[in-house]
Amino acid sequence: MVNILRALKDKDLRRRILVVLGFLAFFRFLAIIPIPAFDPRVRPDFLGSNFLGLLNIFSGGALDNVSIVMLGVGPYITASIIMQLFTMIFPSLKEMYQEDGEAGRKKFGQYSRLLAVPLAFLQGYALLALLMQQQIVPKLGAFDLFTNLIVVTGGALFLMWIGEVVSEYGIGNGISLLIFAGIVAGVPSSIQQTLFTFDASQLPTILAFLIAAPLIIAGTVIITEAERPIPISYTKRVRGMRMYGGVSTYLPIRVNQAGVIPIIFAISILLFPSLIGQMFASSKYPVIASAGATILNIANNQWIYGGMYFLLVFLFTYFYTSVTFDPDAISSNLQKQGGFIPGIRPGPSTSEYLRKLITRITLVGALFLGAIAVLPLAMQTITGTQALALGGTALLIVVSVVIETIKQVRAQLTLREYD
Repeated sequence: MVNILRALKDKDLRRRILVVLGFLAFFRFLAIIPIPAFDPRVRPDFLGSNFLGLLNIFSGGALDNVSIVMLGVGPYITASIIMQLFTMIFPSLKEMYQEDGEAGRKKFGQYSRLLAVPLAFLQGYALLALLMQQQIVPKLGAFDLFTNLIVVTGGALFLMWIGEVVSEYGIGNGISLLIFAGIVAGVPSSIQQTLFTFDASQLPTILAFLIAAPLIIAGTVIITEAERPIPISYTKRVRGMRMYGGVSTYLPIRVNQAGVIPIIFAISILLFPSLIGQMFASSKYPVIASAGATILNIANNQWIYGGMYFLLVFLFTYFYTSVTFDPDAISSNLQKQGGFIPGIRPGPSTSEYLRKLITRITLVGALFLGAIAVLPLAMQTITGTQALALGGTALLIVVSVVIETIKQVRAQLTLREYD
């Protein structure tokens, strides 16, 4: 609270905060404008499904209204993930992202934005086709389909631009703040749903939820911020008349090195059978329709879904950590700078030490992400209502965005104290 008051007193920080609030308000305005093909009087009842629920998170809640920005920042996030995976295939991209400094990261970001354009077009077509299949949007002719597709694609690219502007002229990451705003905007409706369906028999469940929720959030914050510091020492070097080095510092390794990305990967794979099942189930051929119904029954089994979800999140956590954390590169950079880990020989020994250490630390992070991922399913089973579900992608995004924004505000205040 003290930091917020100090930030509001500073003219430049106050302007940045107003920029963020202004663009978020404009985004929420866009989220209530429906696409031309959608009748606002039709209220879709399928958005609570796992697949469209995830899309609704990354659209910032805009999918509820089938709005012009219903794709949200999903295409840009997908493009960013693909570009990061490309760094494993193309060494030049890895060098650009990790070694070319700020200019390389800007160029890498430009490639991600360009890739987001065709992805937005493809995702928009797939989503419109699904909405037509579910009869939420009427069957469209070629011209009407193309018109709505252009509107949806333009909305996604416009949100990407808003996110870039907020990142540059505001505080925090603009893309993350857009997702955060959509998640928070859905909280009042969940509270309203709980109050309208309140029954005296649910009072113990609600009280247990109110006790468990702060503990879950606190645990998520602790694990998200947890890190293992590795001591680093630098040898003394004499250059000219000056002596350099001889200092000690540490290399922080985060417990949750992969963030929310493994959950996104796992859901993307798990929801593919559901899409196939929905397509087959609507077939006019009995054999194909029966196969589709069988796939849907397996996919909708909470025990099978939860077990596969946990396993995929666990495996993808290790996979993504191996993409973003390169022990060989860190060991090489330390050796070039005259740094070493006390008790460990520089070079291959340091690389092997870091590899074993990150494997053990990632085990904790993978178990944590897996537990957070299946937590909403467990809470829905226990409470019997979706409104009292807590955890999953939404919780991780909210916690990460709040922590990162607070850090940036503190950094700006510290910088002004030095000035």
